[in-house]
Amino acid sequence: MAEIRIRNTEERISGEQNVRAFLESQEVLYEHWDASKLPGHLQDKFILSDEEKAEILATYDVEIRELAQRRGYKTWDIVALSDATPGLDDILKRFEQVHTHTEDEVRAITAGRGIFIIKGSEEVGYFDVELEAGDVISVPETIPHFFTLMDNRQIVAVRLFIETEGWIAHPFEDPAFSKA
Repeated sequence: MAEIRIRNTEERISGEQNVRAFLESQEVLYEHWDASKLPGHLQDKFILSDEEKAEILATYDVEIRELAQRRGYKTWDIVALSDATPGLDDILKRFEQVHTHTEDEVRAITAGRGIFIIKGSEEVGYFDVELEAGDVISVPETIPHFFTLMDNRQIVAVRLFIETEGWIAHPFEDPAFSKA
């Protein structure tokens, strides 16, 4: 289950209803899918064949299509990252820059853990959303954020897009941001 850390105050928010309410107040969508639906042989696997990626997409087909219909997403895929991913540190350097998009950034975590760092309202400032299997988040196009891995450096997620060319980041320079 997702947990939030507000960076300015170190306050932590946990529990699905509390997390959902806080993220809704920051205009971020949060949902939770049944992580136990994923077949056991894929639950802790972070190097995936095309067939295994297709199996994950088929497992969550109903949830993906329902979310896509509600939010206008047209395409989706699987991203799998771990220490076995070639060039992982370079990939993470690209991810770990505050940016915005011309569409929502959506991730449905199916295995592992990750973290979104999001710029909240003026009163809140930046906050971390720690995600694990079953957590689904959609950061609106205009909200500055970035995504990275947790200490375990392993994640599998469904990504959904409106634009068929996928993920396009626009750097957001913010002197108020600190990686702490």
